[in-house]
Amino acid sequence: MNFDYTEEQLMIQQTAREFAETEIAPTVLERDKEAKFPAEIVQKMGELGFMGMMVSPEYDGAGMDTVSYCLAMIEISKVDAAVGVIMSVNNSLVCFGLEKYGSDYIKEKYLKPLARGEKLGAFALSEPEAGSDATQQKTTAVKEGDYWVLNGIKNWITNGQSADYHIVMAQTDPEQRHKGITAFIVEKGWIGFEHGVKEDKLGIKSSDTCSLTFANVKVPEENVLWEVGKGFNFAMNTLNGGRYGIASQAVGISEASLDAALSYSKERKAFGTEIYNLQAIQFKLSEMAVKQEAAKLLTLQAAALKDQGKPYIKEASMAKLYSSKVAVENALDAIQVHGGYGYVREYHVERFLRDAKITEIYEGTSEIQKLIIARELIK
Repeated sequence: MNFDYTEEQLMIQQTAREFAETEIAPTVLERDKEAKFPAEIVQKMGELGFMGMMVSPEYDGAGMDTVSYCLAMIEISKVDAAVGVIMSVNNSLVCFGLEKYGSDYIKEKYLKPLARGEKLGAFALSEPEAGSDATQQKTTAVKEGDYWVLNGIKNWITNGQSADYHIVMAQTDPEQRHKGITAFIVEKGWIGFEHGVKEDKLGIKSSDTCSLTFANVKVPEENVLWEVGKGFNFAMNTLNGGRYGIASQAVGISEASLDAALSYSKERKAFGTEIYNLQAIQFKLSEMAVKQEAAKLLTLQAAALKDQGKPYIKEASMAKLYSSKVAVENALDAIQVHGGYGYVREYHVERFLRDAKITEIYEGTSEIQKLIIARELIK
């Protein structure tokens, strides 16, 4: 096994790190407090090629490998996980699915501007009564001539207010249940398509999350993704490809927590010495470091397997399950190391905890990851 990064991967990592420190960090506390969407930052990430990192240059993407993408995601999320999830959704859930399953028409009209970062995408699967059980889709699409007429509600949609293009799953043949679900591309501004108010969330506050409503929205037949009735398979396959993105986000949060705890332990004095000299703090830092490294290796293993064209579903779920757990634990430990200062906004670690929790929930809860891992083991 080769644990060395290529020159290109190191360059991407460094570029992402410098961008995060110079462009994202200065406004992170303000945007978190005001729940302000980072529109200018997202635009600049598009110019750097970070919004379509793994898309082939044939479709105006950066043509990078998955390891490079994960390294960039870690660096971005280390500074602001809200920006990280915007980047992750566009790359992992939108561009990935369009390139793999989209027609030539869809790739030309939708994938190219998304890959260039000129447009932003969203992935609309969850509903009020269909979260972890995505088979229970109530949103419907009925064929009328050359159009499908879409009606229903979607919940918890990241980029929901800001996205230009939305991948929407809908039931086209209720008798077939999950085999009757179809995926569509719906454009912002189409008649009957509205987004709800921005959710007031615990964390990742500057990313916008909202509900979407569809009232007799006419979707052209050419905007069907893959095939009619393949929407559930499309969604599950796309989510498989997205889990290393959220795992990377979690790794970034846990790494930031460790760095903050280590830095503070060298500044804070108690009992006549810097607190990093105290065994209680040393043990905590050691445990944080071990978990952080294990989470990162699991995540990069899943990415490397995908790059090699090998099966990676189990490994991606393992990475997502463990990295999200470590993100929460390391953030909690960072707060403990900071003591009372860890409880106030300006020291960042309370934000790390708020941002970390969602990584155990979206793109498949931890419980769902365990089911996936078990099924892959039993095969």
